[in-house]
Amino acid sequence: MRISRGTSMFLLGFGVWSWIIWITFAKNLWDSDRAWAADGSPTAYFIVHAVLTVVSFVLGTIIGLIGLRTLRGAKSREAEKADA
Repeated sequence: MRISRGTSMFLLGFGVWSWIIWITFAKNLWDSDRAWAADGSPTAYFIVHAVLTVVSFVLGTIIGLIGLRTLRGAKSREAEKADA
């Protein structure tokens, strides 16, 4: 299966964007008053959003890597065509 250069760049950009957004969210979550109970233990709010953040990091990384690999593949196919 071949993915166009534009789609590859979109996937790579999505992966980078995902990391930027979720790092900011994780910092805000950590500092949130709703994240910690009075005794210092994490609340259900924190746990749910921490899981959401981890899953989003993983998916953003996978999507970004797909974009990077397909972008590299597109460049090598272009180089092969130029050599032929």
